[in-house]
Amino acid sequence: MPADRPRTAAHRYAQLVYDYSLFTPGDSTAPKVGRDFVRTVLRTLDREPLVMAATLCTSELITNVHLHTKGSAMVRIFLTRTRLRVTVFDESQDPPVVAHPAAGVAACWGRGLALVAELADTWGVAEDRAGRYAKGVWFELGEAGTGGPFRPHRIG
Repeated sequence: MPADRPRTAAHRYAQLVYDYSLFTPGDSTAPKVGRDFVRTVLRTLDREPLVMAATLCTSELITNVHLHTKGSAMVRIFLTRTRLRVTVFDESQDPPVVAHPAAGVAACWGRGLALVAELADTWGVAEDRAGRYAKGVWFELGEAGTGGPFRPHRIG
């Protein structure tokens, strides 16, 4: 191989689906642990355009687990060539609630799921369980149903 050509990992292009899971601690470090996990996976697999939106959405979902439930969370990343799905499982059976604070109201919290709904192509509650975890809230990024390439998500 000539020295001027960049090295690439040959295995990255042969694999069509990636599936990773991580258990986060049941404390205030959980959102950072989840963000770092998602960021590392996406950068390792050359999906940099998804990093900002995916880490922000993941952080919001894990923060909700930390604020509204007792216990840890499980983060699952399912990645294909055209779609990213991140699911955050927790031990609570209570469904998530999207808060829409009144315009002009400066709330310190309550905008997490509304932010996920704005950034993600789609989101919802998983119908399957994961071991001891009662529910999972997920979001997807990528072009829905087109089989096309990932599109960059920008905030601002």
